[in-house]
Amino acid sequence: MSATTAYYFCHLMSSIYIYSPSGVVRDRRTLRRAVRRLQALGYETVLDEAALQKHWRFAGDDQTRLAAVARAAASGADVALITRGGYGISRLLPHLPYKALARAAERGTRFVGFSDFTALQLALLQQKGAVTWAGPALCEGFGALEGVDEVMQACFEDVACGVAEGTGWKLPMADCKAYGARLQGTLAQDALLWGGNLCMVCSLLGTPWWPQLDGGVLFLEDVGEAPYRVERMLAQLLHAGTLAHQQAVVLGQFSGWHAAPYSKEYSLAKVVAWLRRHIKDVPVLTGLPFGHVPTKVLLPVGARVTLEVQGREVLLLWGHLGHTGHTAC
Repeated sequence: MSATTAYYFCHLMSSIYIYSPSGVVRDRRTLRRAVRRLQALGYETVLDEAALQKHWRFAGDDQTRLAAVARAAASGADVALITRGGYGISRLLPHLPYKALARAAERGTRFVGFSDFTALQLALLQQKGAVTWAGPALCEGFGALEGVDEVMQACFEDVACGVAEGTGWKLPMADCKAYGARLQGTLAQDALLWGGNLCMVCSLLGTPWWPQLDGGVLFLEDVGEAPYRVERMLAQLLHAGTLAHQQAVVLGQFSGWHAAPYSKEYSLAKVVAWLRRHIKDVPVLTGLPFGHVPTKVLLPVGARVTLEVQGREVLLLWGHLGHTGHTAC
């Protein structure tokens, strides 16, 4: 069997369980479009019985969404994919089925999501050390009218088949100018990768679900937050001692914000420069293709990684994480 044939066979055999642990699905046409696209790629899709529930702004009340998370853990699917983020998982943290989620991840289910899903990912990492995947939600990743981003789709397919072993991107020139030759070679080794949405990361600080991790690679992104608000949240992590104890901090995309007239000159570049002055011994890289944007890679939250810079190429490598599913992959 050729590699191409085996890869396609993996698609035909891969299953995706779709559930709603956070906000209500606001546009059912988008969801249906996204499901059809996944099915056209060869995936078997199962929509959770409560995926389209509505309770206030949530996809069902707390008990409904907890039950949906439990069904996702029990599904045996290759991928458990959230419909969307929004808000709601923070309300569930004391009651999430952590043991069942960890067992499912160990058996080979890849839990994929981002934004509000960051809360579940970091809580599960703190409680059980389980690896989950920062990646698209169903509706925003596969349901857009303009189509599916090719980079995101390729990364998702690799994760679904259990063959994703790393990612990379081109270092912005601003980073090269800031660090010069110092930003070459191995920047982090055997470092635990963690992070996600900056607002959700900060919301866990001081709670029982905060993963107190030193020596890791922390990646961050956000949406709708002006640069000064991004800085305020970074300052919280800085003053808590989190940032200075990482091997590296990697910043993704900070999108969807509009500056007030009096603060237009305070850019994200100024925030990054401010951060670098305060953690001089920790490299701060930018340009990671991840966040509330169409083009995004998938990242294994809780995996051990190596971070390297070769010229302007950044490589984030984690190797084979183990896969108990289909050997054709």
